[in-house]
Amino acid sequence: MGIPIHIPTALRQYANNQDAIEIDGQTVGDVLQKLSDGYPDLRHHLFTEDGALRNFVNVYVNDDDIRYLKQHDTELKPGDAVTIVPAVAGGKPVAETSAPPKGLVSSEGVTLSKEEIERYSRHLIIPEFTIEGQKKLKAASVLIIGTGGLGSPLALYLAAAGIGKLGLVDFDVVDATNLQRQIIHGTSDVGRPKLDSAKDGILDINPNVEVETYNTFLNSDNALDIMRPYDVIIDGTDNFPTRYLVNDACVLLGKPNVYGSIFRFEGQASVFWAGKGPCYRCLYPEPPPPGLVPSCAEGGVIGVLPGIIGVIQATEAVKIITGIGEPLMGRLLLYNALNMTFRELKLRKDPECPICGEDPTVTELIDYQHFCGIGTDEDQIRLEPQQEISAEELKALRDQRRPLTLLDVREDFEYEICHLPDSTLIPIAQLERRVGELDKETPVVALCRTGPRSARATKFLTEAGFKQVQNLVGGIIGWADKVDPDMPKY
Repeated sequence: MGIPIHIPTALRQYANNQDAIEIDGQTVGDVLQKLSDGYPDLRHHLFTEDGALRNFVNVYVNDDDIRYLKQHDTELKPGDAVTIVPAVAGGKPVAETSAPPKGLVSSEGVTLSKEEIERYSRHLIIPEFTIEGQKKLKAASVLIIGTGGLGSPLALYLAAAGIGKLGLVDFDVVDATNLQRQIIHGTSDVGRPKLDSAKDGILDINPNVEVETYNTFLNSDNALDIMRPYDVIIDGTDNFPTRYLVNDACVLLGKPNVYGSIFRFEGQASVFWAGKGPCYRCLYPEPPPPGLVPSCAEGGVIGVLPGIIGVIQATEAVKIITGIGEPLMGRLLLYNALNMTFRELKLRKDPECPICGEDPTVTELIDYQHFCGIGTDEDQIRLEPQQEISAEELKALRDQRRPLTLLDVREDFEYEICHLPDSTLIPIAQLERRVGELDKETPVVALCRTGPRSARATKFLTEAGFKQVQNLVGGIIGWADKVDPDMPKY
């Protein structure tokens, strides 16, 4: 039998949707090379042009982080397994960095009322917790960044547990598509600011909690001021710029950063706390290129998954505050809902980390949109005005029965939700090898969910010599909004 290589969800589309592939080889380099030879579409996601493993991809042998070893030369033996862990993310031994804290806050001067003693009685009778632990929770303050899929269970459980002060950062409004997983919001909240409905939900569970809201987009200008007053920072975000911003701000402030991320059926959780263990940049020194890792809106997420990961994050916050147990410092927890399995991988602090290493080069907050390649020329597909078409203009062409290829570059499961009649489905990942199925002389209108993927298709087809290619502005969602309000949106 070969060595099983576990393929993460974000890369399975380039490996025939397999979650594990067995490959014969003597070293990690052998099996990774054979993997990329067998699945060429994987190669540029794993390796740079000169053959080096990309910085936003980690490789584990069994549960061991081998990035700071000669990983390509690492020998494999029967029974070993290789796991690829991309960003979704020798230093000191983990044993020196994973000791639990004594408790982050002091309970001195804190008292519990009769009502509070009754409310939290199931905590108070735990020998490891007692009334002292509950007082620490009451004295503590926690900032939750994002009140969406992860922030919803976080806020509800931390409020129920008796955290004295909860800060909430968000700037979005409740949408019907949120309700499948963002359980702090209800149907009657659609259209309301998320902060308002989240605050109502928190106070309904526990009116003793002080709730501070920040209706703003967290950025380099306001992050330190917003985060500074809080004991624990919890990352409930869904994008890489904010994730790196939160990490760097926590390092600069010396705050614990309780991390969680979700994608389809898989989740990750850890605690990053510079000075006590590795930070997020130690795990992922660089972000993946824009578009490689889809958001929940593009890739989907099973509704219960953020509940599981969010509750794990809430648990870690309680442990850090009270000093009980062993927080997830120096450890990355991987959860797979389909297999109902948890795996724990060891993390090492990177001595060359640019923000928490021995000689840091990042000493202040930076432009994280630019750092993650968002808004750069590489990220944006720039189309000429004649390469774009509005939903109304497309309707007019269809009403006139003009010769036209309507190219849908979404995935087949998206196509099943809603699509335009007579459209041709070729997912964007398959377009290059299936381009021969299209007639270069017939005008093409490309569409996706909201426009970015079809903009890439428009650029590719134009460069491939197609006579006329246009991108549907706003995608299928724009068509539903402006032409067909009966079409379901997702």
